[in-house]
Amino acid sequence: MNIPRIMIAAAGSGSGKTLLSCALMMLFSQEGKSVSAIKCGPDYIDPMFHRTVLGVPSRNLDTFFTGERLTKSLFARAAEGADLAVMEGVMGLYDGLGGIRKEGSSYHLAEVTKTPVILVVNAHGMGRSILPVIRGFLDYDRHHLIRGVILNQTSVTFCETIRPEIERELSLPVLGCLPKLKELHWDSRHLGLVMPEEIADVKKQIQTVADTLGKTLDCGKLLAIAASAEALETDPVPKKKIADVRIGIARDAAFGFYYEDNLQLLREAGAELVPFSPLQDESLPEGIAGLILGGGYPELHAKALSKNIPMRKAVHDAVADGLPTIAECGGFLYLHETLCDDEGVCYPMAGVIPASAINTGKLVRFGYVMLTEKEENFLPAGAQIAGHEFHYYDSTDNGVGAVAKKPVNGRSWECVHESPSQWMGFPHLYYYSNPEYAYRFLKKAADRIYLKK
Repeated sequence: MNIPRIMIAAAGSGSGKTLLSCALMMLFSQEGKSVSAIKCGPDYIDPMFHRTVLGVPSRNLDTFFTGERLTKSLFARAAEGADLAVMEGVMGLYDGLGGIRKEGSSYHLAEVTKTPVILVVNAHGMGRSILPVIRGFLDYDRHHLIRGVILNQTSVTFCETIRPEIERELSLPVLGCLPKLKELHWDSRHLGLVMPEEIADVKKQIQTVADTLGKTLDCGKLLAIAASAEALETDPVPKKKIADVRIGIARDAAFGFYYEDNLQLLREAGAELVPFSPLQDESLPEGIAGLILGGGYPELHAKALSKNIPMRKAVHDAVADGLPTIAECGGFLYLHETLCDDEGVCYPMAGVIPASAINTGKLVRFGYVMLTEKEENFLPAGAQIAGHEFHYYDSTDNGVGAVAKKPVNGRSWECVHESPSQWMGFPHLYYYSNPEYAYRFLKKAADRIYLKK
């Protein structure tokens, strides 16, 4: 298959990758192109910005989660039928596992998918020093994937002044620049952006950037670079039908962190995913045989979640009755007896897990993990699935059902409350790293239907 594609990468976080990626998606979609949006790495929030722009889901691709061959197949599926695929990189171009390995890095994804890289350089406060910065990245580019550069936060006048110097000395085209725009106001929370809906007029702001890039960027040259991407040979993404079951899935302002490929795997295996709101609804969807409580920011909505007593009781009773359940991070917090917000006020939650969730004021866990099943439930004993953690909250009881291990330094700890039909803990799991986990969940849901008859 041959899909025009580019990756927007940078020297590090905070360089403007998300803003530029979203603006380019908007710019080219408004020109009538079908654009596929992809995020490198495990981030949930950047794909939400992509979706805000395009109105369709964005996908996460990660070479640590799925290795080279399957990652390539997942990319081909995500971009099938698109006129252009825009990948947004993660952190710095070469930053992978533990900050030192290539797996999980933007560069490894570009290498595996043979995607031309456009390097974004924050040129604010810089002059000729831009050149050695770019040269350093080119020196590390073993596969000659960097095909152009965009200068961010610099004037058109300076861009035109420095352009010939960069192109003469480095033989790398400067595609244009994005001047600093006073209209932009994007705040951050922890290590990432706030949610799109928390930014006033977010689409209007992205439109402003798209309109600016339409004037300051050589879009024709960028599209030519995208069209030069090599053809890929890929295998079909594996599918397996398990059972037709209805699965309730929490989706609202408090719970919204889901990998689109996880959801697609579940649907292809037979799941009908039925959304509900722990904030607004008073009961679980009718006829569900399983429950998924994903991540999000329940701590920002602790008071409202606590006030919805009918829903808290419905969730408690269903889980206590053995309803097959997956709860990750924010969903795991919701199942606690109490959740204490940033002000230290503690609110009653669903009360499934006899423990309290508290804000530690510091990053408790961050980064990739491999989860090993201790006793056969969702996986055979000793089998593994890949995941990611990023949370400032901790629990007074994290569970002991699985062992999490950092892939670089080998540090490990026990986690996850687990029973034959329920998995509740902090790690966010990527199902394609071991689809058996999701298949067994759906099988448990199907078995519950049979037993209830």
